[in-house]
Amino acid sequence: VPDKALSFSTSLQSIKGVGPVRADAFSAIGINTVLDLLNYYPRKHLDRTTVSPISKLRVDTDVTVIGKVQAADLRKGKRRQYFQAILSDGKGSITLTWFNGARYLKKAIKVGDRLAVSGKVEFFNGFQIVHPEYDKLKTDEDPVNSGSVIPLYSISAELNKTKLDSRSLRRLIKIISDSLKEIPDHFSPEFCKKNELTHINSALRNIHFADSESELNEAVHRLKFDEHFFLQMLMALRKSSIQKTGTKALNKTGPQVKLISDSLDFELTDAQKRVIKEIKDNMARPYSMNRLLQGDVGSGKTIVSVLAAAIAVSNKVQVAVMAPTEILAHQHFESFKKHMEIAHITCAILVGGTATKERESILKSLADGGINIIIGTHALIQKDVAFKT
Repeated sequence: VPDKALSFSTSLQSIKGVGPVRADAFSAIGINTVLDLLNYYPRKHLDRTTVSPISKLRVDTDVTVIGKVQAADLRKGKRRQYFQAILSDGKGSITLTWFNGARYLKKAIKVGDRLAVSGKVEFFNGFQIVHPEYDKLKTDEDPVNSGSVIPLYSISAELNKTKLDSRSLRRLIKIISDSLKEIPDHFSPEFCKKNELTHINSALRNIHFADSESELNEAVHRLKFDEHFFLQMLMALRKSSIQKTGTKALNKTGPQVKLISDSLDFELTDAQKRVIKEIKDNMARPYSMNRLLQGDVGSGKTIVSVLAAAIAVSNKVQVAVMAPTEILAHQHFESFKKHMEIAHITCAILVGGTATKERESILKSLADGGINIIIGTHALIQKDVAFKT
């Protein structure tokens, strides 16, 4: 145990029980400091108040049981060996079967081990769970591993090689938690009270060592709130930065937009008209637009994009439309081409599968300004793709 209080930036290697080998294993999964380890949240929590007695299990139910291993060994299957263990809680027993990782499990699970096991109950010569999740538990005298809510961590192959399991990881995090200085909350007490947030100290402790389900829920709520809050702050800062970066204001609406609108064989919905107006207003400002257009399949997002592109072209600039797949790029190309031909706007498509000669011709025309709208995949962001405007 460290003699003095730790800080978030303290290297894990300086913590008793880590050492250079385990430090390298932690580093391989991006954990280098005390803060990194505190932010390595459990993959799930075992609530021991909801543990099921083995004698009262029912088939096709997801359960958690705790018991002692009565027998454990490799078995011969038709094609390969598998590992099987018998778990008993004193009033009933259940068979645990793993077809993968049999040799590793033979070394990891021994007769007499206390296991917490989760999975779906099946019936084959008695109750059984195939490929259950499990965690080794110690005796009730171990306060870190015997609370009503037990955290279960993902253990990487690198950590496994250093003989670090979920139980020993809990102990390490407990050492760090007990040795850390009081963490000042980045939110004021008034802000926390208004938004029903527990203190950050409590959240970081209880995500790992909650004494009850309610404490765990409060910790999860606080940490999720922080994640979303700072993500929104980052997006707001980026938006502010974009607005400070000047660009050409596209404030003209040429005849192309009206030609396309008048040629439609359907009436635009009020929502489409509203969104097109918002996009037009955004494009008329002297900074870049950052917008997400969301709608169900068939709700008319493509025609909104077509009209937005036509507004851009009417302001003497070129437009790039990028799709995640070649199939989607071709679909967009056919849609854009059908509408743009009416307004004498030239479109082309550029994807990874475009033939070399055709690609060279498209790149030349794009650089000369002969192509108004280019549609494609990531092929549009290669170094040799140049626009006139």
